[in-house]
Amino acid sequence: MRGAPDGTVGTLPLPGIPAELELQMQVVTTIQALRALPREGSVGLVPTMGALHEGHAALFRAARGECGLVVASVFVNAPQFSDPADLAAYPRDREHDERFAAEHGVDVLFAPEPEEMYPAGFATWVEPGGAAVGLEGEQRPGHFRAVATVCVKLFNVVRPERAYFGRKDAQQVAVLKQVVRDLNLPLEIRVVPTVRDADGLALSSRNARLSAAERDRALAIPRALATRDPSRVRAELAAAGIEAEYVAVAELDGRTLAVAARVGETRLIDNILLDS
Repeated sequence: MRGAPDGTVGTLPLPGIPAELELQMQVVTTIQALRALPREGSVGLVPTMGALHEGHAALFRAARGECGLVVASVFVNAPQFSDPADLAAYPRDREHDERFAAEHGVDVLFAPEPEEMYPAGFATWVEPGGAAVGLEGEQRPGHFRAVATVCVKLFNVVRPERAYFGRKDAQQVAVLKQVVRDLNLPLEIRVVPTVRDADGLALSSRNARLSAAERDRALAIPRALATRDPSRVRAELAAAGIEAEYVAVAELDGRTLAVAARVGETRLIDNILLDS
């Protein structure tokens, strides 16, 4: 169902969605409307920035298996982008996202406008240290400040018992677990294994920005990680013509070999657990 102009719930007239899914999923655009919805059993939250794909579907399935009510958010969180060009290029397809969420068991889709999450005069931020230091925190200053802030806002608005994140964003998972622990937030962070295409590339909304040739080159990332050796990872990426921003072993909810690299203009991240 689609939120009306005031954020209340209305119908979802999207082609290709069976009638029973239209009745099951609701779309709301305001915090007030979201808080007014009835709760049914435990609540699972899947925060996303849209451009939904099978990696998100795995999060939805995990939430569906453990919770009575599944809430997904679709919100491109502008403050976490340090590069305006990256923000402008981030894929957006609201109709696809609504259809995809409805087809994959989401009960409520929360799709706020930027001013709903960051109203005029907004001036309070969550500043994580610890797990937020280094790697993405070094390459993208302010990134985890924005991620932690928007997630805490979503946790407060949705009030879930569990929130679901993908292992591909291993440092983000570690940061959010730390935030939940340090601020005594009443929820559990649930981690779902990285979902990969048949060729091994980790699913990401940014993959859509790769040309066919770039995508072939990007396959060097999972191949290199499979060596489990940082020096070999760097060598294999360089041989493939891929610029590595970092290749590092870090304690991220487990001993992790993590990579950030640029394939053409597209920045990709991936990792493997070394303890598994």
